[in-house]
Amino acid sequence: MTATTMTAPPPAPVARPGFWRHYGSLWAAAPKAFAAIIALGAIASATVGLLWGLFAAGVGLAVLVIGVFLVVAALYVARWIGFVDLAIIEWSGRPRIPRPAFRQREGFFPWLGSVFGNPHYWLHLVYCLLPQVILAAVTFGVAVAAVGTAVGGILWVPWMWAATPGPGAGFVGWGDWGLGGPWGIGAPWGIGGGILRTVVGLAVAFCLPWILRGLTWAHWGLARLMLGAFRAEALEQELVGAQASRAAAVAAEDTAIRRIERDIHDGPQQRLIRLQMDLASADRRMAESPEEARGLIASATEQAREALDELRALSRGFAPPILLDRGLIAALESAATRSAVPVEITGAVPAGLLPPEIERNAYFIASEALTNAVKHARASRIGIAVAADAIGRAVTITVSDDGAGGAVVVPDHGLAGLQDRVHGLGGTLAIDSPAGGPTVLTARLPW
Repeated sequence: MTATTMTAPPPAPVARPGFWRHYGSLWAAAPKAFAAIIALGAIASATVGLLWGLFAAGVGLAVLVIGVFLVVAALYVARWIGFVDLAIIEWSGRPRIPRPAFRQREGFFPWLGSVFGNPHYWLHLVYCLLPQVILAAVTFGVAVAAVGTAVGGILWVPWMWAATPGPGAGFVGWGDWGLGGPWGIGAPWGIGGGILRTVVGLAVAFCLPWILRGLTWAHWGLARLMLGAFRAEALEQELVGAQASRAAAVAAEDTAIRRIERDIHDGPQQRLIRLQMDLASADRRMAESPEEARGLIASATEQAREALDELRALSRGFAPPILLDRGLIAALESAATRSAVPVEITGAVPAGLLPPEIERNAYFIASEALTNAVKHARASRIGIAVAADAIGRAVTITVSDDGAGGAVVVPDHGLAGLQDRVHGLGGTLAIDSPAGGPTVLTARLPW
């Protein structure tokens, strides 16, 4: 029993927003940027004296053991300040900066060597002692001056209106503004000076989101240069990830092969052995007892039929013909019709969008999760949702059931094999299965 809901293909990419919508988004991010600049300036001014004191005292007392500990303390404080600065810069809306590795060895002297020998500690220290202080002072001053100019210029005329001395209220007291020239620019409260201040304030206010954004980008650039991981470290992490994916793919393939061997041994192979024995026995008894021989032949025919059915079921675990002919959704619908539990398939995948290997693995993951839910979850309803993201180039398969829950990954079992397969494809697998249910398995496969 199946209930299928087809959704429309993913929409075409949306055009970039207009100028005013983009400008509005800049203003929405401006308070965070201003707060980040103030926070970075406060941290720099509050910690630079401490760091200079620790480092200078450590160098001065380098011949003593206490000097070494003071330098190490300066390095650790600088590392902490660098991490706080990175968090603030990213909170303001700038892209994430890869974190460097601060590996430490066991034992006092190996640990000390790992601290002094790690260039990231020294880069963090140099960053906090000079470049960050200068940049924080400049950006703090520019941000405060820009905000003050914008607010002061916009509020100048209303403030002067309220503060005008002399008889009368409002512009009745223009003569007391000290016009001092045709436009009054030379007078402290001249009308011309007020107009000029207002125009400048409005102009700075209009440009304020870009000013604050540019200041946070300056902090991001310096942090990326001095606080981020080296390119070689990023390549090393990619290599480690690739090796882990390869190991997971090998493990998944080994698990799949062993499962196929077990299924063939326990199913078709046993039936074919029984078929061979029945035919041999029927051949011996054909002359003596034709009736008994016909019974053995009928049993052999039944064994052949059941072996063929089991071979067909095994072949569906590889790539059923309907998957190649009609695509992923049709193949999952076909698998749902054979399920003992009602299954609802939702989603749509445009023809030709998924590469064949991704489509085949997506089917295998969904069908294996469906089989596990039917066997172990004691569910009354199962849902399979497929979402293909053409822009992000990934397909997400979500299998949910209302069963007993408590599903965990156990080595050499079904979920572990699925996890290895997903990781081998460079994807992610998330399992949410609290005790009592429901269970939601989500696999994301990039291509």
